[in-house]
Amino acid sequence: MVKVHYFFDPMCGWCFGASPLLETLAEMPTITLKLHPGGMLPRSELAAEFRAHILEADQQISLVTGQVFGEAYRSRIASQQPLIVDSYLTAQAIIAAEALQGLGLAMLKKIQQAHYQRGLTVAEPEVLAQLASQLGIEHDKWHNAMQQAKSDLPATIANSQQLMAQYQLRGFPSLMIEQANGQWHSVQPSVYYGKLNQWQAFWQSMAGISSGSHA
Repeated sequence: MVKVHYFFDPMCGWCFGASPLLETLAEMPTITLKLHPGGMLPRSELAAEFRAHILEADQQISLVTGQVFGEAYRSRIASQQPLIVDSYLTAQAIIAAEALQGLGLAMLKKIQQAHYQRGLTVAEPEVLAQLASQLGIEHDKWHNAMQQAKSDLPATIANSQQLMAQYQLRGFPSLMIEQANGQWHSVQPSVYYGKLNQWQAFWQSMAGISSGSHA
């Protein structure tokens, strides 16, 4: 098995761009994926001057990765309609989903689709509860898991940020391979945007190296 650490933020456009790579990675039986939400944006309303920057960045992300930003999302960013973003509450939801049924990455995908394609306010607990329901998580279990995740969130974010500083990771998304000897090595997902076959081949080679080291 190859242990991979994924440093991300639910409100990071480039992480949305990288989502096909992560889905492919998670489906590989030789990979164990550990999620590290980074706490990029404290709860706040998007400022008007920042919206133009977001739209410009999204065009670049779409061009490079092939990911499609929905019309509902783009219209909402371009409008004067208030939009609250919150990296912490969305990370809390991912921690809760992971703790319940190992559905952290699935919840991240739901959040990204709701935000970047449907233009929903994923900073609202009610929206996140609806996404959890779509994953088959019962309401009471979700409520309890969110309470526990709220307690776990500060330490989780702090650990992510400490590891990013330790390994000099310069932003999201970032990936690290943890080897059996305890050494960590960075992998640049940007090299593989739009190149899923090469991405799969790389990780298959990593799995071969890992199994060989235990032979």
